[in-house]
Amino acid sequence: MVQVCLNGSRGAADGWMVPVSPGALADAAVEAVAAGATDVHLHPKTPCGHDTLSPRVLAVTLEAIRARVSVPVGVTTGAWAEPDPAARLERIRTWTTLPDHASVNWHEPGAEEVATALLDRGVGVEAGIWSGTEAAARFAVSPLRSKVLRVLAEVTDPAADTAEASARALLSDLGNTHGRPILLHGENDGTWPVLRLAGRLGLATRIGLEDTLLLPNGERALSNAQLVTEGLAQYRAAHRSP
Repeated sequence: MVQVCLNGSRGAADGWMVPVSPGALADAAVEAVAAGATDVHLHPKTPCGHDTLSPRVLAVTLEAIRARVSVPVGVTTGAWAEPDPAARLERIRTWTTLPDHASVNWHEPGAEEVATALLDRGVGVEAGIWSGTEAAARFAVSPLRSKVLRVLAEVTDPAADTAEASARALLSDLGNTHGRPILLHGENDGTWPVLRLAGRLGLATRIGLEDTLLLPNGERALSNAQLVTEGLAQYRAAHRSP
């Protein structure tokens, strides 16, 4: 499985290629799926370009994408989109259009309550376990650990020369994930080394403008689809390596 992460917290300041509006996100999703992505992750945006959990914005965005692609579509529930845990829960409980899955960052306050609210609504939960946090230890004792859709092993080390080691340490910290599949990915300069590691280990991964703006050769990526094409090539080559 290769998930495309269309935008993340990036916006217009990061370049014209970062999709922000529902229409642009739908266009990017179509192109990325055509390039080989089998799952979509995105951050719905307000008209001003800020991440939001607004039921109205979520509905418009999901409807625009689902009208054009048939793969699962997921969204963030990151605390930066709604810092107050109680307000975050209220947003989720009032969603009128539901994503197929949503990521929950396990180190954030209220993570288990958010995950429970999503599960109660029939939304799959991607448990976001960030390196450099207490998330792995918290997840290990969570009563929800066997109920999540998958574990997102998120390597926050942005350096190309150390990201793989950080990824291996995170996977070691995760240990037993109670049979839940792992999606391993990195960010910034660590994106490509971690993606190749995922290929060697046969783990699901993701690629897109949320994680990196650059191709492996250092050139600026022109689209999510271009990143997916290159990501699949790198993943498959690593998977074939001894």
